[in-house]
Amino acid sequence: MSESIRFVDLIQSRIDGFLDARASILVSIADELSPVAAFSRDFLSGGKRFRALFCFWGWQAVRTSSDGGDDVQDAGAVTAGGALDAVVSVASSLELFHAAALVHDDLIDNSDTRRGAPAAHKRFERLHDEEGWGGSGAAFGTGAATLLGDLLLILSDELFDEGLTQLVSAPARRAARAEFNRMRIDVTAGQYLDIFEEIGWAGRPDGDQLARAERVIVYKSAKYSIESPLLIGGSLAGATLGQLDALRSFGLPLGIAYQLRDDLLGVFGDAEVTGKPSGDDLREGKRTVLIALTRQAIPSGARAALDELLGDPELTPEQIRTMQLTIRESGAVEVVERMIADNVARAIAALEAAPLGAAAKAQLRDLAVTVTRRSA
Repeated sequence: MSESIRFVDLIQSRIDGFLDARASILVSIADELSPVAAFSRDFLSGGKRFRALFCFWGWQAVRTSSDGGDDVQDAGAVTAGGALDAVVSVASSLELFHAAALVHDDLIDNSDTRRGAPAAHKRFERLHDEEGWGGSGAAFGTGAATLLGDLLLILSDELFDEGLTQLVSAPARRAARAEFNRMRIDVTAGQYLDIFEEIGWAGRPDGDQLARAERVIVYKSAKYSIESPLLIGGSLAGATLGQLDALRSFGLPLGIAYQLRDDLLGVFGDAEVTGKPSGDDLREGKRTVLIALTRQAIPSGARAALDELLGDPELTPEQIRTMQLTIRESGAVEVVERMIADNVARAIAALEAAPLGAAAKAQLRDLAVTVTRRSA
């Protein structure tokens, strides 16, 4: 995975340079915008960079497919300049978009922490209080974080376009832009469905809840986290329809497995590792596949008790432990683990005969394991 590590370094360098240039614009407008620039850099420092990596390996998988070589380097070393610069910019834009989505997601979910540190709105709230400004610190934090997320969305689009200008092929530019546009619609729709399920579940038949939770997974996370970055990367390399179909067949089930793992971490994850309080999804009332499976398996009395507690932001540690025990004893965790394994197997099987570069397919198989066996 040394090539992935080198690419992640290029991503960080590109993001840093891009944000530094935009910070100078902000500060030239007013010194009061300095925290906006600083918080932007902080939220884009480090991270797993999964979306950028899937974009890169989607590009490599298509770029190296024609010669049938067993080594990525057979199709030309990945060195600075040329097409790689375009991929670095486009992949970096996906990380900016992800940061924007997280800022807005924390606002929607009333989450106070992100990666073990205060969420953006909490940082702005603390700034307000430290400076002794008038009015409500919470209101300022919410408004400022909303604007920070909006700014990151704008910058993401700008950086994406910068990458596209470095491509010679007009069809590749159009295809990549179309995938990027669809990704943004899908994730916004998925986010809306996610918050709708938190309040709309009671009016729906219990038998529909698993399918509805699976729909949220597909549009809020699976497509946006893995499938779309792969398709954007493949499009940058001029992918054929067959190659795009192969990337979809790999990316969608893997994206589902990725989010199912995230759902388990949202209930049982170690706060020291995830950077979020244990049981955070229970406080937020997330109607996940894990919860739908639990509700199917437990008696009506236990189901009513779970429903009453789910979504209470004041849940005590003891109540969290009780809910975790209910979920474990229902057998839902084992079912989700099997779903993860089945989706990973489906994704890897899709690579076998895919018209993609052999070495890139090996890297994608490794990534499939990495993203679904993580602890954060």
